[in-house]
Amino acid sequence: MLFNSYVFAIFITVVFFLYWALPHKYRWLLLLAASYYFYISWGPKLVIWLIVTTGITYLCARAIEKSNDKTIKKRYMLTAVISCLSILFVFKYFNFFSSSITDLLRLFSLPIGKFTLALMLPIGISFYIFKTLSYVIDVYRGDITAEKHLGIYALYVSFFPQLIAGPIDRAQNVIHQFYEEKQFDYAQVTYGLKLLAWGFFKKLVIADNLAVYVNQVFDNIYEYSGLSLIAAAMFFTIQIYCDFSGYSDMAIGTAKMLGINSMKNFDSPYFSRSMQEFWHRWHISLSTWFRDYVYIPLGGNRVKNSRYYLNLMITFMLCGLWHGANWTFVVWGGLNGLILIIAAMTRKQKQKIYEALNWSEDHFMVYWLNVALTFMLVCFLLAIFRANTIGDVFYFISHMFDGIGAVKAYIKAGSMGLNIGKIRLLSLSLPIFILAAVDFVQLKRDFIDILSKKPLVLRWTIYILFIVYVIVYSYKGVPVDFIYLQF
Repeated sequence: MLFNSYVFAIFITVVFFLYWALPHKYRWLLLLAASYYFYISWGPKLVIWLIVTTGITYLCARAIEKSNDKTIKKRYMLTAVISCLSILFVFKYFNFFSSSITDLLRLFSLPIGKFTLALMLPIGISFYIFKTLSYVIDVYRGDITAEKHLGIYALYVSFFPQLIAGPIDRAQNVIHQFYEEKQFDYAQVTYGLKLLAWGFFKKLVIADNLAVYVNQVFDNIYEYSGLSLIAAAMFFTIQIYCDFSGYSDMAIGTAKMLGINSMKNFDSPYFSRSMQEFWHRWHISLSTWFRDYVYIPLGGNRVKNSRYYLNLMITFMLCGLWHGANWTFVVWGGLNGLILIIAAMTRKQKQKIYEALNWSEDHFMVYWLNVALTFMLVCFLLAIFRANTIGDVFYFISHMFDGIGAVKAYIKAGSMGLNIGKIRLLSLSLPIFILAAVDFVQLKRDFIDILSKKPLVLRWTIYILFIVYVIVYSYKGVPVDFIYLQF
């Protein structure tokens, strides 16, 4: 049941009216039933792993809280962590590591056949596993108390807006909201609807239209070169942002319509002035998860420099692997780590250059130069992220500047390669410009809040024009899955 489907529109409408019609004491039960129905719609057999993960972490967290023995507490925590990671490993990583080891042994002339498992990856498993892990670890640390109500805890794990692609919200931010008696708040519900609509705009108008050209190039990469490759990389950079932040907007907006506040997952990341800032603005729920449960426990930056750099690299290599069982993701994560290490090593030299030029990081020219450089770096890294194989990565890097010596021919060949005419390019550029303008405003103010305070006539004129625009310019082909559903 995709968010961008008519089935979901009917589903959320029914859930919304039932939720606000029911007495408070029954609402959690409705949301739990709705969440499991939502998940079962993707595949009835896969729900067993959601139930198993929920049960293991619930019981272990309760056992941790009941015990006064630190050794026993740690034993239960490790039981939960190892159990959940084992489930994730078998479904998501076993075939990857098995094939990689087999290929490595064959390099040494050891004729070993590949052994793989024919398993269907449960949708959203990386997201709900990370939610349960953070919960158990927080209980172990004493940051939160274990949830006694199994139904409420099961709802936290399976809450349908967040279930299959996040945000990976923490228990302390969500569980208490299921206990609070919510009153229908017109302003909050309409805010959620507007955020949902903005998510549809990002997904249907921008991401899905760009996906046509991105898939065309990256799935047949050896047929393209030069500007076609660079354009596809830039298109994918915008596509993945609109696809995933669009999903997050829909998830957060849907939850808000039910009176539940979720954590922010994106914060205008393409206006970042460095890769460090980018990771504070991109997929915030995941980056903070790795910060709190991997990077800081390793020692963070409170150790000598060599260990600090190692901590960064380990964290980002694991972040890359979290995204998928493919060496392209590992390389992508490693390069992100390497870039952050280089930035840390050269921070003082960079500051000296600014001082010598009498510039600050907020200087107009410095600000936009850093934004542009960071965006280009993100484009390059995401091209590696999108590549299907390591071979594709090398091809992309070695052929993206083919023919650049003749600039006009380079540009013409690029546009012809993608088969994009001027009118089509304009229709793709306009919504991207709108997106950029809104994101820029969002750096300092809430755009939806600004819009909500405009005069009634102006406000509804914008709403109607927006709806018409989405209907006319949304992608009309086969519905495109959200990118992060595969993770």
